[in-house]
Amino acid sequence: MLLLDPAGRVLLVRFEDRETDYAWWATPGGGIAPGESAPEAARREVGEETGLREFSLGPCVWVREFEFTWRDRRYRQREQFFVARVDEFEPTLEGFESYELDLLPEHRWWTADEIERSPERFAPRRLGSMLRGLLADGLPESPIEIGT
Repeated sequence: MLLLDPAGRVLLVRFEDRETDYAWWATPGGGIAPGESAPEAARREVGEETGLREFSLGPCVWVREFEFTWRDRRYRQREQFFVARVDEFEPTLEGFESYELDLLPEHRWWTADEIERSPERFAPRRLGSMLRGLLADGLPESPIEIGT
């Protein structure tokens, strides 16, 4: 979920796997529960991972499919990135599950420039340049396949 504030910054969540010391920044989001639509899942995940409950959900602007290994298990995931324009707010950790809190989550508002200049890891990897394009070109007519 791309939560964009009036300054064009995106809210990201940092996770760190204490077992491997691997850390990365990602947009709020997660899996789709049985019987749940992608937009419903996006709204639920934003509420759980940021505390924000009231916002207007915009369209899906990006999609990607990728594979990864997490704690000795292989996953294939298809992601849909919806966009929402929101006022800047102070996110909370209250909705995270205990296993998610073990990943030491933290929030931060980022500009495209800050992402592109940062030595940190981001998911998707080209998030800074993709965000820059989205802000410059506006919302696409249909979702763009963005790769990893």
